[in-house]
Amino acid sequence: MKSTAFWIRRYLTVVAGIFVLLTGIYLLYGMSGADALREAGIWSVLSGSVFTASRYRQARKGVHCALCRDTIRD
Repeated sequence: MKSTAFWIRRYLTVVAGIFVLLTGIYLLYGMSGADALREAGIWSVLSGSVFTASRYRQARKGVHCALCRDTIRD
């Protein structure tokens, strides 16, 4: 099982990626900058939490994910 630092880095990476993506999408749809940043921040934290928690749970059960590479022993 990977360390706590690994899962924190994974969470922050996912949140940052989703935040950038959603901010761009919201701006393309014509939202104001402040609204786009607020909405992207909220949704990136929520979706990053769900993704990381579900992947953590699957990794604990030993479910392999070729893309995630979190079930490989340290």
